[in-house]
Amino acid sequence: MLRRRPSLLIRPELDDDPLHRTLTELRPTPQLHGLGAGRTRPPWEPVAELLRATGRDWDRRAHRLAVLARRLPVAVPQRWTADRPEDGDALTLRAFVETHRTPATDQAAVRRAEHSCLRAAEACPEDPTPWLALLSLMDTCAVPVKDAVPVWTEAVNRAPWLRTSYHRLLRYLSPRGHGTVPDMMDFAWQAAARAPHGSPLALLPVAARVELMAHRQGSTPVDALGSGGGNWNEPRSVHEIDLALKSWFDVGTAPHAEAVTDLNTLAFALTRAHRPAEAAPVFVRLGRHMTRHPWDLLPEPERTFAYWQERSTDGRGRT
Repeated sequence: MLRRRPSLLIRPELDDDPLHRTLTELRPTPQLHGLGAGRTRPPWEPVAELLRATGRDWDRRAHRLAVLARRLPVAVPQRWTADRPEDGDALTLRAFVETHRTPATDQAAVRRAEHSCLRAAEACPEDPTPWLALLSLMDTCAVPVKDAVPVWTEAVNRAPWLRTSYHRLLRYLSPRGHGTVPDMMDFAWQAAARAPHGSPLALLPVAARVELMAHRQGSTPVDALGSGGGNWNEPRSVHEIDLALKSWFDVGTAPHAEAVTDLNTLAFALTRAHRPAEAAPVFVRLGRHMTRHPWDLLPEPERTFAYWQERSTDGRGRT
């Protein structure tokens, strides 16, 4: 009898079940005529409860705000700030929504979004996330790196090793963003070297290496089934993967909000580097959770992930 392969879970909320439940509760059903129809409480209350429960866990808060900004109907933060104009969570969510959805060509909207970020930062002076929202807006508007770094520093001063802050600046420094390959790689190496033992920032050079692969595939024809530019087996890359394994994965620290994203990046790197034995426990820890990136750098991402997942589950990756 053929064994049925379990379906993959590919969702922006990753393995955050409370966030998933909140999004499900807010999803309009065909029977409802407009957001909030038939509800006995304001549509923003589930979001308010989620963010209130998140508290000062800045790592989890940054993840949840980013996902909510992409998935929520825009009426939710608008209604929330109208009902609770001084609520710091409401103001911060609105800042995230506006920076995510504001086109760089609309200067009036850009100014409004910037004002929303600064207003949220004033309402929540210890919170790094309004500064991350402003950094995203600057990214959209292609503000030079030298002008963006002070905003990034505001976030880092409030939460020194917040994973999201470093990955946001990494993308900013990427050649696909507003920097160069040396800028990006130097930043990743320095951050990983300084990060506390067990921090997911040990993976930052591997994430930069994936970004380099994406950059090369976007600018020159390469064989996506190969190494993506021949960079996965060079000594520096081997050292980066070893660092991620020894300083983060093998340490067994408590999962952070975007651990699924980092595990996918590590698993991808190990398969590209032809290290299946070490990839196997990473896939075991992932279970059914897949992220589209970086597997979308390959021709058949879901099939490739499922192959390695099944191989790892069966124990064949250790042979």
